[in-house]
Amino acid sequence: MPANAALQAIRDDLAFLDDWEDRYAYLIDLGRRLAPLPADAYTEANRVQGCASQVWLLMRPGPDGSTLRIAGDSDAMIVKGLVALVLAMFDDRPFDEIIALDAQAVFAEIGLKDHLTAQRSNGLASMVARIKAEAAARAG
Repeated sequence: MPANAALQAIRDDLAFLDDWEDRYAYLIDLGRRLAPLPADAYTEANRVQGCASQVWLLMRPGPDGSTLRIAGDSDAMIVKGLVALVLAMFDDRPFDEIIALDAQAVFAEIGLKDHLTAQRSNGLASMVARIKAEAAARAG
């Protein structure tokens, strides 16, 4: 399985930035680049519970049925950037790879663990848990 190029590009970009003000600006920019969800995707069923901000994830199987396609949005700019990071990690990846990926290790590696509020960390964990649960349900 090829490495996840989108996630690696974010890792590389964040490693290049020295301070967290620049890293937050970068994450916000990632969020600005997200494609908007269709209007009918902003439902309670797609809303991620456990996030202080509003977060919606739209998930469906990929064309071959073995990957998970994910789109997302948030009403808060920094959280929208975190959604973009999560999408880079998991979108269009095989179910078993999604389940196996240690997202907390990735967050620690790029320094998010030490630079997010408890609420944002909990929201990020809720997003990951929701995606992993969807992948597990579709895989099994």
